[in-house]
Parts: sequence; C-alpha cells; structure tokens
Amino acid sequence: MSQITLSKLAHSYSATPKSEADYALKEMDHVWQDGGAYALLGSSGCGKTTLLNIISGLVRPSQGRVLFGDRDVTDAATTERNIAQVFQFPVVYDTMTVRDNLSFPLRNRGMDAAYIAKRVNQIAQMIGMEAILNRKARGLTADAKQKISLGRGMVREDVNAILFDEPLTVIDPHMKWELRTQLKQLHRQFGHTMIYVTHDQTEALTFADKVVVMYDGRVVQMGTPEDLFETPAHTFVGYFIGSPGMNLFDAEVTGTEARLQGATVSLGAAYGPIKGRTQIGIRPEYVVLGDEGLPIDVKRVEDVGRHRIVRASLNGQPLNAILPEGASLPSDPRVTFAPGRTNVYADDWRVQGRAV
Repeated sequence: MSQITLSKLAHSYSATPKSEADYALKEMDHVWQDGGAYALLGSSGCGKTTLLNIISGLVRPSQGRVLFGDRDVTDAATTERNIAQVFQFPVVYDTMTVRDNLSFPLRNRGMDAAYIAKRVNQIAQMIGMEAILNRKARGLTADAKQKISLGRGMVREDVNAILFDEPLTVIDPHMKWELRTQLKQLHRQFGHTMIYVTHDQTEALTFADKVVVMYDGRVVQMGTPEDLFETPAHTFVGYFIGSPGMNLFDAEVTGTEARLQGATVSLGAAYGPIKGRTQIGIRPEYVVLGDEGLPIDVKRVEDVGRHRIVRASLNGQPLNAILPEGASLPSDPRVTFAPGRTNVYADDWRVQGRAV
C-alpha cells in the first residue's frame, strides 16, 4: 500500500493546449493518504476517469508527477504500479469458471495453492458467489459478471491501491447497497488504499472516509461527508451534495449581514469587503418555516415520507425548505435562517468569516 501524491498534475488531450480551457484536468496538488478510502465524485465529463487513469498508468499526464510513496511512477507502466482496477463494465474471462476468474491474479503471481483456495472462498462469500464457483462465466448476467470483476480486483492483499471506475453501474439497487457495505468492511479489515469513482452522491458518501469533488477538471473540495454538507468550499459542492442541494442567493454582504433585494439576513460571522459576484448559501435543512421572518411564495409541497420539501421563492429567487414530519405549514409562511449555518461565496468560492 502507498500514499499517492499528485504534484502539479494537469492533463490535456490536445497536443498543443493554448489555454486553461484546453485542459481536461487543471493543475492540482493533492495527497491521498496510505490506507484511505476515497470517493471521486462529480458529474459526467468533469475529469474523474481521466484522473483515475493517470493514477493507474493508463494515461500519462501532460505535466506534473504521480508518486506512490517516495517512488515517481509518472512514466511507469500499469503493470509496474502494483494496483488493481475495476472498470464500469465487467471484464471477465468467459471460458473460465468463476473460481478460475477469481484466482487468476493470484496464480499469475505464483501464490501457494492453499492460500489461493482460501482467499478465493473468502472473496466468493463476500460477493455472494460461493454457490456457483464452478460455473463458467459465459452465460452469467451482467451484474454477476461485474461481481466477478469486483472480486478479482479485491482478491490480492498486496496491492498499492484498488481503483474502482463506477463499478456498480450494472448492479441492481439492492445489491449495490450490499456490495458498498462489503467494500467498506474489506477496507476496514485490510486497509487498502481505495479510490472509488462515481457520479452518485449516495455511493460516495456511504463508501468514503473522504470525498473528492470534481468540477470542470478541478478538485474543488476534498473532505469528509460532514465537511461537504456543512461548509461546501464551492457553490457546485453545495448544489451537488444534498437532496435538495443548497439554496444560493445573490446578495450584498456587509459586516455581519447580507441583503437580498431589500431583505436582511444575519450571517453569524463578520466579513470584510468582498470582490466579485457575492452569494449566500443555506441548506434546506437550516431554513426555518414559521410566522416570522422573510415572506416567501410557496409554489408546491412534495411529501417524500420522512419529511416534506417546500418549493418556494424568496424575492424572486428559488428557495427549498425542509418541513419536518408532523409539522404544519403556516397560512402565511415566512422563513428565517438558522444562525451560523449560512455560507458566503465570492465568484463561487467560499469566504471564511470572522467569529463575532
């Protein structure tokens, strides 16, 4: 296992990039700790797979270095990096049995037969395939084949890292939950460095110790699920994490207050002069509905079982609020924002306030 360091890394698929816009990955410096469980999260086309393929050695970066521990592996082939990679669609040997597919990486490395048998049985039990170990892979369903791919990626205990590129796309929803749980258990048991690429925030937040959020070729935030929810470093993180995402309002911020088209909101922190487009962000969970505060125009109410989502507008800007189960909506609803839960952004990046 290894710490993975990305130093001044950037990549363009153009042979002669002329501007930052030509880069699929903008310049970045990041350290991925040895033994960490990371999720690489973002919408399609943001650069997740490109970054994963650079770490695995399938793509050489246009600039910068990749280090495993102290070793520079920027020019090293995938086979020299001692990693396992599981792709979005199943990669199996159809003419082999499930058992032979799972044991293939171990037999290739000349491992002891008794160890191979024990390890294959452990992985087969984890992915729920112990009953069909002697069946040929040909003819199995797509989700069964993908479980074989997952198992083959995890069968080795000596890898520097295991990389997953949206591995549960073809798996049915119930099995997705089970396999994510089992991946977490495997990580706790063996401590592999794991990087899991996904566009699904539920997969990312339930799998990872730290989530790496990408937007337009940049890593805009790396943090715990709590960090991403409470203090999004970028408006995209606020929008992308949460259901519904963070409310964002254009505002003028002065000292401890923000003004939204004449309405005043207390921020719970003090801010100096801010340059650029200024917005405030508040999670729907921290919007308090009552008889006092700022007037809103309710458009509709959606019942999602555990609570209701109030879709409204505040001074012409969209607003979502969570109405707890059992709570009633006032006849003339108004909103206040929970103190200390409002984030301030300048040109989409979070501004740190001073305690008051």
